[in-house]
Amino acid sequence: MTVIANAKLNLYLDITGRRDDGYHTLEMVMQSISLSDIVDVCVCEGSGITISCDAPHIPSDERNIAYKAAERYLEAAGITAKVTIDIQKRIPSGAGMGGGSADAAAVLHALDKHFGLVSEEELYRIALSTGADVPFCLCGGTKVCKGIGEELSSCQEVTDCVFLVVMPDFTCPTGAAYHRYDESPLAPKNALSEFTAAIEDKSFAAMMYNTFELLYNDSRIEKIKSALISEGARGAMLTGSGAAVFGVFDTEQAALEAAKRLPMYFTSVCKPEKHGVSII
Repeated sequence: MTVIANAKLNLYLDITGRRDDGYHTLEMVMQSISLSDIVDVCVCEGSGITISCDAPHIPSDERNIAYKAAERYLEAAGITAKVTIDIQKRIPSGAGMGGGSADAAAVLHALDKHFGLVSEEELYRIALSTGADVPFCLCGGTKVCKGIGEELSSCQEVTDCVFLVVMPDFTCPTGAAYHRYDESPLAPKNALSEFTAAIEDKSFAAMMYNTFELLYNDSRIEKIKSALISEGARGAMLTGSGAAVFGVFDTEQAALEAAKRLPMYFTSVCKPEKHGVSII
């Protein structure tokens, strides 16, 4: 099977606390977008998992989250099979766009379509055990995500806008940012209900929020946001733990024109998607 694995953006990300086990609790609104990896999954008789990727920096062994997804699905289903996975990488790494999680979700989706041996509840349990963003990437669309990302609920779908994603030539130290939060926690913004209401009246772009922006306090991020706003974006924000920044535009043409004037960065013009993964 060939699966489209869509990237995600965080339209809203608020760190609300820290659990006793060290995981941080979050309130988020996530959005699937049309920038995607292509994941081919082949199943046949035998045993073993092999994985390949056209991006040389991506591990092609058990360190890859897509490998873990296949391994855990087969274990949960109680079966043995030979699974071959090939990933065509289009989602940038270290971007906060869930590229690895999307690939893992694609593998779970393909195996579940092929075997159909686990319940939907079990499939999402496997997804969560693989990675906190994998449950969202499995369903996709526009979702409110709470806890460590496993509590998913629906809200008004984002439509009638275009995203311009900018990936700079630096990465963000996520671990250091969480450590900074642990040393001096920021008060939660607690504006999730107001933000979801703003999605309904299409004014959400001006209300987007990401705690990581405050934790990083990085002038380079602010410079990209300012550039996007000056090019006509209704709002701009860091996604996830970064380093990608995105702007919300009214039309594809406006986003494309803005992209031409940001030549020093990787840019991608994307539309909202209603699904996280889909089989071609």
